[in-house]
Amino acid sequence: MVQFSQPVHKAVILAAGMGTRMKKADAAVGLPPEQSRAADAGLKAMIPFERPFLDYVLTPLADAGITQVCLVVAPRHDEIKNYYSQPGIARRLKITFAVQDPPRGTADAVLAAQAFAGQDGFLLLNSDNYYPAEAVKLLCGLTSPGVVVYPREVLLEHSNISAERISKYSLVQVSADDRLEGIIEKPTEEQLHSLPQPILISMNSWRFDQRIFAACRGLAVSPHGELELPDAVLRSSREFGVVYRVRRCTQAVFDLSSRSDIAPVAALLRGKPVHI
Repeated sequence: MVQFSQPVHKAVILAAGMGTRMKKADAAVGLPPEQSRAADAGLKAMIPFERPFLDYVLTPLADAGITQVCLVVAPRHDEIKNYYSQPGIARRLKITFAVQDPPRGTADAVLAAQAFAGQDGFLLLNSDNYYPAEAVKLLCGLTSPGVVVYPREVLLEHSNISAERISKYSLVQVSADDRLEGIIEKPTEEQLHSLPQPILISMNSWRFDQRIFAACRGLAVSPHGELELPDAVLRSSREFGVVYRVRRCTQAVFDLSSRSDIAPVAALLRGKPVHI
């Protein structure tokens, strides 16, 4: 039975990516040995600043009242599992793991966390994005499915995300009463100019209920050869009647995808407390 209007206490973090861009050597970027080792392995979530990057992602969740987190990892990600299984690392969050094997896309990663979610609503975030506290609070304030979106200009002006990179993200179409109407993946320049301002970007920050699992199961493979979460979201709306509320965040997300991102992310995180 679908539970409506329930507060959320669970979060799923997608951490099973291969880190292909992070693995690529960059002669222009010199890294300390400990960061270089994590980058070479493609373990973006474990790149150390003062603490592993994922610790900084998890802290605002605990601050906002999340108590249980499921990290969706790849079979090879023993370093993530070993770190978060240590006594005393997480005091406010109960951290469990789900293994995505093989990695077949973001919708498939969501399915890996179904046992963790059970009948409860949950948040979904990426492990390689630092989401501002405002975004996490907006997500936790949703009592039914929804998404937090980010104005394109805010990302371009206040984050480390370039116009070239942002063109590969999904745009969100929103109704006058702040409901999700559509998702445009990798929009063309013509589409960008035809949409009303501000252009709203999805950075994979969602609040779901259990109906998302039915939408992910049996999903058609995308032209990129993967099971894509945006396709599952649209299917859940179309076939299962899920209404997604849209909330706008006025602060920027920082993206940790390549070695050139490490320096700006380090500057952002410097001095930020970690308490998970």
